[in-house]
Amino acid sequence: MGATVSSAGKILIVEDEFLVALQLEDILADGGHAVVGTVPDMASLGSLGDVPDVALVDLNLRDGLTGPAIARDLSGRYGARVIYVTANPGQIDTPAPTAVGVVQKPFTRQAILAAISYALAGCPDSARPMELEPLRAG
Repeated sequence: MGATVSSAGKILIVEDEFLVALQLEDILADGGHAVVGTVPDMASLGSLGDVPDVALVDLNLRDGLTGPAIARDLSGRYGARVIYVTANPGQIDTPAPTAVGVVQKPFTRQAILAAISYALAGCPDSARPMELEPLRAG
């Protein structure tokens, strides 16, 4: 059991729409979380400076449908929990092993913060937020 505060986390935003990424940054900062970076495509993943606890991952990015592959990479490399933030959850082919669910776009501040808190708390069964949809089995 760590001594760190469970309510704050290091969050990576994987989103190519500038205004959506900005909105997520504001929500996360107001919620007391640190944004470790914003990644708009697969190539930008190499510039990641800090290891994220949680990644908010859109599916369709600047370089196409690369969100699912980025999510699997973040999961395997860092063990980051993945929350897909998308309007098209049916496009998730093989979910990342650490994926916890989907927040549908358009999202609310409450949905994002509840999903992050749930992921940082270790995803307790009894506390799944209503706004965080479970992943569909392929």
